[in-house]
Amino acid sequence: MNILFASSEVAPFIKTGGLADVAGSLPKKLAEMGHDVKVILPLYEGVAQQYREKMKLLCHWNCRVAWRTPYCGILELREDNISYLFVDNEYYFKRAEVYGHYDDGERFTFFSRAVVETPAHLDWHPDVIHCNDWQTALVPIYLLEERERVWQLRGSKSVFTIHNIEYQGRYGDQVLEDLLGLNRGYMNEHMLAYHGDVNLMKGAIYAADYVTTVSPTYAEELQYPFYAHGLEGVVADNRWKLQGILNGLDADLYDPSNGAGLAAAFTPDDLGGKAACKAALQRAVGLREDPNVPIIACVSRLVRHKGFELVAAAIPEIMNMDVQMVVLGTGEWNFEEAFRHAEAQYPSRFSARIQYSAALSTAIYGGADLFLMPSVSEPCGLSQMIAMRYGTVPVVRETGGLKDTVVPHGVFGDNGFTFADINAHDMVWVLGEAVDLYYNDKSAWRGLQHNGMTRDFSWNEPAREYEGVYYQITGIPRPEAEFHAPAGAPAPTEVPIPDEAPVAEEHPAPALAEEPVPEVPAAPAEEPPAAPVKRPAVRKAAARKSASSGGAKKASSGAGTAGTKKPAARKKKETPAD
Repeated sequence: MNILFASSEVAPFIKTGGLADVAGSLPKKLAEMGHDVKVILPLYEGVAQQYREKMKLLCHWNCRVAWRTPYCGILELREDNISYLFVDNEYYFKRAEVYGHYDDGERFTFFSRAVVETPAHLDWHPDVIHCNDWQTALVPIYLLEERERVWQLRGSKSVFTIHNIEYQGRYGDQVLEDLLGLNRGYMNEHMLAYHGDVNLMKGAIYAADYVTTVSPTYAEELQYPFYAHGLEGVVADNRWKLQGILNGLDADLYDPSNGAGLAAAFTPDDLGGKAACKAALQRAVGLREDPNVPIIACVSRLVRHKGFELVAAAIPEIMNMDVQMVVLGTGEWNFEEAFRHAEAQYPSRFSARIQYSAALSTAIYGGADLFLMPSVSEPCGLSQMIAMRYGTVPVVRETGGLKDTVVPHGVFGDNGFTFADINAHDMVWVLGEAVDLYYNDKSAWRGLQHNGMTRDFSWNEPAREYEGVYYQITGIPRPEAEFHAPAGAPAPTEVPIPDEAPVAEEHPAPALAEEPVPEVPAAPAEEPPAAPVKRPAVRKAAARKSASSGGAKKASSGAGTAGTKKPAARKKKETPAD
């Protein structure tokens, strides 16, 4: 199957959040499963030179963006059996930041047009175009018309994945014709209309052949106003084509057994190296070096919906426990200031690193004991999975993917701690339970670590689910034998056996019928009825019924003629049977 995966960011080329991790990992798994996968993304200024040196220019043309015709170049980089297509236009993408510009609507309208027009220039037919978030939300809408005009898009289907419904791509209705190049019908028929504005994500949900979210719980939550940010009605209206598929994790990238980015390597059965990682972390962030004190860690964007309002309010209660704490990330200024103040108030016990550092985040995952993630809303979340891979026990609120991945302590298969209400006191209480277990029950603590490290968070099952969606919407038969050879092996041997049985029963019947056929000319009145006893009986009854319904005159006057016609009818029915 040919799959075109469209995303505004893809790891390792450019990354601002979890979308890049998904776009970097899922296509790799699909390619491993035998599909022809192309990933298309903008060529930002932030794409490193080491990748640019491997690119080659495939084609260029003037893209159609309403009345504009900007330059569009496609550069290809082949890696891991995937063709990465970079959309080149320096006016739109040669900027220091990926998002947050005044003309983001125009930039990603251009990108969406490039996604739709690229297959024709490559003379390549995608069976599925998989789009992600509002930046590519116009692709399913454009595809409604373009697949009837462009031969390479004929029969192409679209999948739209909602990673975060909070960001919807909402603009004034004046952009409909002037920027998006769409007629007023898209507003009049409510596909894009949203309180008088244009809502790109709403349009994509209606236009796409299938809609997915990044966890089963998040798919359910989106039907409630608290989580759907005004689109709960749209989600409910399209519930029939909505499915939640939990994101996976690149198991090779986040593997403590190889020691990459860590002070020492460790495994689920040998956690000796984690002590060295803890000591290295304490030195790196200025905490007192103490192997016996648990470290609580947060690695996140410091924003309200990540639950940092709860954390900032509960700092004194958290620090009243015998713990250390480290926070890494950037975000809203009030949270940044609250954590800087806590660092000054609790020296050598609280560390605030208001920055983004991939190297430091790996050190935190490897060296911390508890990972705090009290999100108000979390579509999927990768941080809790990464933490568990490194033997760091998560403490999370039960929402979205956090609820789907963290099993609370005391339940079979437990790997962390959870709380349900958006309440700082509940969070502190559960943190207290976790700290108490750390100090007083090392055996149970090791069990939590082992369960988290050994749970399968890979892309194997999610990729199979996405593949199932692709086969469902395209109608292409799924080659089950390729993936389930052992289970399918006995089935083909058993299927022909019942097929042969009825065939064997059918052959003797015509064989017996064929023997009296040569005798038919000799005695047509007696021999033929002996073999096909049932068929003449049925037809005789039908003849009688028609005779009775036809009238008594025909029955009485045509007694002789009826006798002569019936043998002739039997003779005709027997000859084709031979």
